[in-house]
Amino acid sequence: MEQLLTYLARALVDQPDQVGLRISEVDGARLYELKVAPEDVGKVIGRDGRTVNALRTLLNAAAQKSGQKVRLEILDDRRNAAGTSPAAAPDASR
Repeated sequence: MEQLLTYLARALVDQPDQVGLRISEVDGARLYELKVAPEDVGKVIGRDGRTVNALRTLLNAAAQKSGQKVRLEILDDRRNAAGTSPAAAPDASR
């Protein structure tokens, strides 16, 4: 699943070398945190969130086949770019 997600993300963005993926276990589900260049966040999220929802659908379909639960979050460093401290920024790990 990691390869599927990174392959799709790299195909969507202008700076594929900056695609990163962090994986952790949260509440019995595997959490995938996808990080891309700040300029590419909008491309990964898409209009009205359609692209990220499509990525979540594909990831969930692949996970369901193997009996797993997964979550996908897009990390957005632009929140901290305006000079706010990480502690003051809203929690991106929902």
